[in-house]
Amino acid sequence: MSVTDTQPPAAAPLIPRAQPPERPAARIIRDFARSPLALFGLALLLVIVLAALLAPWITPQNPYDLRSLSIMDSRLAPGEVGFSGVSFWLGSDGQGRDMFSAILYGLRISLMVGLIACTSALLIGLTLGLVAAYFGGRTDTVIMRLVDLHLSFPPILVALILLAILGRGLENIIVALIIVQWATFARMARATALSERGREYVEAAQSLGLSRIRILFGHLLPNCLPPLMVLYTVEIASAIALEATLSFLGVGLPATQPSLGLLISNGFQFVLSGQYWISVFPGIALLLLIVAINLVGDRLRDVLNPRNIT
Repeated sequence: MSVTDTQPPAAAPLIPRAQPPERPAARIIRDFARSPLALFGLALLLVIVLAALLAPWITPQNPYDLRSLSIMDSRLAPGEVGFSGVSFWLGSDGQGRDMFSAILYGLRISLMVGLIACTSALLIGLTLGLVAAYFGGRTDTVIMRLVDLHLSFPPILVALILLAILGRGLENIIVALIIVQWATFARMARATALSERGREYVEAAQSLGLSRIRILFGHLLPNCLPPLMVLYTVEIASAIALEATLSFLGVGLPATQPSLGLLISNGFQFVLSGQYWISVFPGIALLLLIVAINLVGDRLRDVLNPRNIT
């Protein structure tokens, strides 16, 4: 027997097990969590949303219930105890409303206006943008000329004209914001759909004889959503800021409804007299809300960018 016959047979080489492909949702979460600034913005946004939702249970009073207000508690400094025995952590305004309560109730209105207006504008703009990109020709020309005409005017000017016609009120300001914002979504949807229309999966769907509605909303729509979701977050912040501006100018929400812009406007005349908290604290709340939304939106823009996919 030779020496080679006594050696044990060589072990088969180990073949590494193939890793399952990472799901898109898991990749988005992983990439989003890599940014501490984005996590801070998300945490701040969650705190603001939770505080706004729980406002009826965590605030000492309903600031827009006249039965809970006392003129004796008007313009109290932060930390003072009012005539009614309520401790005003952030002070009170000229009508005796607790500023902490008014800010949280105002945040509820700001978030509701931004979400309803932007969601409606997204649905309208997305539909028109997809139709313009897919059908082309006169349909595309008519829709995009309307978009160009709409975007040639400043948004606040369009909103002011609409509210002058419709009047003040929560429903009217939501309608005005929808009309202001739909064209931005339509242009983004059309640009994204044009880049996707010539792809192989669209040509395959057409060759299979699928209906145009199914191709539009079953194939083009899912591939157009990522950039539109980024724009959606940015436009929510824009809608909140625009509503606050209109309410500050006195053409937005009426005095009987909470609004951060209205709170800032009510205290603006007292700033120079030293009673800063009536305007400053609502302004800080509005600033934090817009900054938190923009931080999340900026990170989503990087995460959902196809060039940054690893």
